[in-house]
Amino acid sequence: MKRSISPRSVKHLPQRTCLACRKVTDKQELVRLVRVSDESVEVDTSGKKAGRGTYLCPAAECWEAGLKGGRIEHSLKTKLTQENREQLMRFSKEFFKRQ
Repeated sequence: MKRSISPRSVKHLPQRTCLACRKVTDKQELVRLVRVSDESVEVDTSGKKAGRGTYLCPAAECWEAGLKGGRIEHSLKTKLTQENREQLMRFSKEFFKRQ
């Protein structure tokens, strides 16, 4: 007699869409950006910060498209300051240097 796998035994993994390439993947594989209370944008490494969030693939071309095309600003409904934009670019350069 075959045993079927119950739906409860398979853990659900939340899916999210990359802002730039529109690829749908597991939430854990993407990098979350969040708009914080002072209207700036931060990288949310824990994925649990409060605030409006959006996701990017860990790929340089997705980060470039998100930062240069204004997609992050549109998605988070905020305006990036030059300082904030540079901070995100520094994070992406350090992030890709480690990989």
